[in-house]
Amino acid sequence: MVAALAVYFLLWIAASVGARPRHPEEWDGKARGVLTVADAIKETGAEAVAELRKLGLKPVLLTGDNRLVAESVARSVGIDEVIAEVLPQDKVDVVERLQGEGRSVAMVGDGVNDAAALATADLGLAMGTGTDAAIEAADLTLVRGDLRVAAAAIRLSRRTLATIKGNLFWAFGYNVAALPLAAAGMLNPMIAGAAMAFSSVFVVTNSLRLRSFK
Repeated sequence: MVAALAVYFLLWIAASVGARPRHPEEWDGKARGVLTVADAIKETGAEAVAELRKLGLKPVLLTGDNRLVAESVARSVGIDEVIAEVLPQDKVDVVERLQGEGRSVAMVGDGVNDAAALATADLGLAMGTGTDAAIEAADLTLVRGDLRVAAAAIRLSRRTLATIKGNLFWAFGYNVAALPLAAAGMLNPMIAGAAMAFSSVFVVTNSLRLRSFK
């Protein structure tokens, strides 16, 4: 696609300066046009990185692209650590090295070259706009192609885990407190039944608070 655009662009330049396309050497050594092709950085990239940092995470740019390009992109979005010009197996090695250092690694990717690293990471997040290979290898698929969704998914998972722990604490608390009383004959069966029902209502109500997550 890029090559086709480049050819079309050169032919358009040639048509604008003469009746027929000419070779560069026929242009007296002077350039008639410049074609620059680059991946545009999404406007939400820097915001997404900032949100990840607020969660206590350290973002790392792991890419097979040219180092100069990778470092430029990293500076634009606020990433300090860049690992560039790596092959798919190298990405896996980097993930395993970080895990060996005792870190929990979350990998976000969308390409075929990311599939192996996504499967190796503790948490693999595939962009829904990416390749099928990446989606199949990941633990979670982000429907939108927006990195901010990754931060939201992590916040939601933390909120969910906290809710689960809270539910378990209160559920066990009710039972620990009520069992000795019931064994000693000091707890009316009607009250015990009401307490158990209230415990279930509390767990459900507490869990429903997740619906308000934004």
